[in-house]
Amino acid sequence: MSKRPATPFARLAGRAPASPGPRVLLLATATSVTALLVLALLAVLLDVPLLIPPLAASMALVAGAPALPLAQPRSVVGGQLLSALTGFAVLAVLGPGLWSAAVAGGLALGVMALARTPHSPAAATAVIVAVDAPPLVSFTALLALATTVLVLVGMVGARLSGRPYPVYWW
Repeated sequence: MSKRPATPFARLAGRAPASPGPRVLLLATATSVTALLVLALLAVLLDVPLLIPPLAASMALVAGAPALPLAQPRSVVGGQLLSALTGFAVLAVLGPGLWSAAVAGGLALGVMALARTPHSPAAATAVIVAVDAPPLVSFTALLALATTVLVLVGMVGARLSGRPYPVYWW
């Protein structure tokens, strides 16, 4: 006779990691919301559009999985900036468009791997650059500021929740 799971959802749990405790979950969520609100405020004050989708994904890594290599400052800041520059390089050669976006997204992953700055959300930044063709200097400067804000807010949230972040800087 086989054992039945304790709850109807026990089989769905699989081998996934345990849920974080309520305090960590609340602080990680609050950290993410705070960081993205700061970025939205910067966008409004500077009157520039901001890359909320890829930056929200970056913040999910920083606040939700701060020990992962993809969440470390080197990868968050470096990966985003290298991916943006990859997008601009593709844009210069192929011009804006869907085909350019596909090439930029794929190349960005290779560039990040080569530079040891893995950060999967940054591939979306390369795609956005190749589609939208934003101004290089202002876009890159704003992206550097935005990723720095994510890391700094992530550090505060990690300290409040008792989790180490960053695990390494460089």
